[in-house]
Amino acid sequence: MSQGPVQRILVWDAPLRLFHWLSVLSFVLAYATAQSERWRLLHVSAGYTLGGLVLLRLVWGLVGSRYARFRAFVRGPAAVLRYLRSLTGSNPEHHVGHNPAGALAIVLMLACGLGLLLSGWAIFNDLAGEWLAQVHAWIANALLALVLLHLGGVVTASYLHRENLLLAMLTGYKQGPPGQGIQRPGWRLAAVILLGVLGFWWLQWRAAP
Repeated sequence: MSQGPVQRILVWDAPLRLFHWLSVLSFVLAYATAQSERWRLLHVSAGYTLGGLVLLRLVWGLVGSRYARFRAFVRGPAAVLRYLRSLTGSNPEHHVGHNPAGALAIVLMLACGLGLLLSGWAIFNDLAGEWLAQVHAWIANALLALVLLHLGGVVTASYLHRENLLLAMLTGYKQGPPGQGIQRPGWRLAAVILLGVLGFWWLQWRAAP
């Protein structure tokens, strides 16, 4: 948690921000085309992209920059409850990285994304019956609910802490103690990931009927 004087510091690296926004785009495309046979290729491509991004995020959560690592923000139930209780007081907890409630939402969304990848792959390869398609749809709806809850949390935290968290996920900068920011934005790795995603999409549509 931040204490004392604050200044504008770099918190979210470029790969993390790219994971975030590409995941949003992929989920929206996959969810919007889920019931359409005409747009099945788009649904499958977006779904595989989302799954690949989830796997990359899991790796980045282990080896990424300071505030991207799971050990920096994943906390137990007690920390989540303490943070939520603090929101009703005059001095809510402020975290430079993800707050405990946001961290819980992130973990659950990653779990849903992994579940969508595995179930979608099995369905696409005809490895299961209709029951798995229903499970796949249930996980997608659960992820949608988590996304909406996460958005509500972002709006609430932005208001209480007087900071624009949505803008922070675009620029990477937040208010925090001097010297607590990360040093390397990671633009090269972000470019490699973006090229990989674009290359995958190109291969998918190049082979389309």
